[in-house]
Amino acid sequence: MKTKGRRPPVQRTPGPRPARGTPSPRRAPDRPADVVRRIEELREKIRYHLHRYHVLDAPEISDEAFDALVGELRALEAAHPELVTPDSPTQRVGAPPAEGFRAVTHPQPMLSLANAFDEDDLRAWYKRVITNLGVATVDLVCELKLDGAAISLVYERVVFVRGATRGDGVRGEDITPNLRTVRSLPLRLREDADPPEFVEVRGEVFLPVRALEAINR
Repeated sequence: MKTKGRRPPVQRTPGPRPARGTPSPRRAPDRPADVVRRIEELREKIRYHLHRYHVLDAPEISDEAFDALVGELRALEAAHPELVTPDSPTQRVGAPPAEGFRAVTHPQPMLSLANAFDEDDLRAWYKRVITNLGVATVDLVCELKLDGAAISLVYERVVFVRGATRGDGVRGEDITPNLRTVRSLPLRLREDADPPEFVEVRGEVFLPVRALEAINR
């Protein structure tokens, strides 16, 4: 079951689906005043589109357009770390919970993955991985991405007690009743001799195409 879409990022939090084009590349500002002005402009645009998508459920731009805005902001903040502020959209994952759902605080922040837009981004990421690990090479496993909604499942003494969306990474929306309708989600974990008091499972909930077609018939 898919409850509602998600925006990444802001690491990807996955963003609006309707496409209206991708903004054309622009040269990075080089003067301090221009940098500050552009950073503020990008932050306002990103906040606006996050609100349109997560709260109003009425996106205006495509995933690619949103990712381009976030990518430009990240690049500027990386080049000027002194301009990074705690309330920058890059310091959050998604958006505040919608008013129609009860807000819950995650036991640990729900982070997201960064995007790689081309081969250069992928190679740069790989270089960071081997550098941080202190090795010459690592094996990679690739798989197709399921574009659903990130969720957190909480089990207490093997019993499912709560499910929530990612939200802004710190607080999400309590969608426990919705998740109880997902047949592949266990309401009780297999119990051993000494089950843990608390278990949190994180994953992706999605609707297969064949299920969507069946619903639409």
